[in-house]
Amino acid sequence: MIDVTMENFEAEVVTASMQTPVLVDFWAPWCGPCKSLGPVLEKLETEYAGRFKLVKINSDDEQQLAGAFGIRSIPTCVLMVGGRPADGFMGALPEGQVKQFLDKHLPSEQELEAEHDLEEAEAALADGDTDAALAKLQEALAINPANHDARHDYVKLLISLGELELAETALAPALTQIPQPLRFLALQHWLQALQFATTDERANWSLEAFDERIAQNKRDFDTRMAKSRLLMAAGEWTAAMDELLEIVMRDKNWEDGLARKTIVSILELLTPPPAKEAASASGKTAGGIELSGHANAAQDPQAELVSRYRRRLSMALN
Repeated sequence: MIDVTMENFEAEVVTASMQTPVLVDFWAPWCGPCKSLGPVLEKLETEYAGRFKLVKINSDDEQQLAGAFGIRSIPTCVLMVGGRPADGFMGALPEGQVKQFLDKHLPSEQELEAEHDLEEAEAALADGDTDAALAKLQEALAINPANHDARHDYVKLLISLGELELAETALAPALTQIPQPLRFLALQHWLQALQFATTDERANWSLEAFDERIAQNKRDFDTRMAKSRLLMAAGEWTAAMDELLEIVMRDKNWEDGLARKTIVSILELLTPPPAKEAASASGKTAGGIELSGHANAAQDPQAELVSRYRRRLSMALN
């Protein structure tokens, strides 16, 4: 349990909730129900062993924080997840009801173990140890097959290592979801491009051979698509999108919009992961508290590339 003030709110609540859910207990020394709820919350924090973090805010001393959360009566508890309020309750609930509230929102012990494996896999990848990363991702999926982050990273790593059959098998469960998540569809398009590069007879053509065919017929979309898939397989993403844009500009509905869907998938693959920042460019925390001293960060070159090709796609579709 940690006492939070305006000075440490950003670190102990907003930033901390990016990693672990934070239960914020608004209380006051004169509040009788607060005194009965407090020990219950502290007991549960110990019992849940790291599944959530408990902080207390004295609403009399920290009226700015209480006002920002719209606190009208105490005790009031607010659960912060990912830098934002996720849910809450008012009043001194009995222990059983507090546990029901927590269990509705907190990850299970198995889910936490799987998340830990995922973090270790990311660390192993950063160190270049792909074998260790694969082992940890497999373990995470064995613990929780519904861990979509682990499945995504596992399939992506398999594809990058050229284990295309294993990747196709691991990807299949994710594609049964309705609607199909874009990040898994993006992996499917990448996988299909690599499979094309190893099975299609045109995989041995030179780029000049493709260009000669296309020069004879600008609407030879099948040849353009084949060329773009080989470019994707070679990691020539911008060249692949340039070829696909030529299809979109001439016939956006060709093969049920295949060229457009492939560009969208490439952009998904190229999009940098979101930065885990607590404050927005407006100078407010994710919880809506005004802060000073935050400057806009320069746009990442990769993000700029994605933004540029999104605009080009939009123009081609209009």
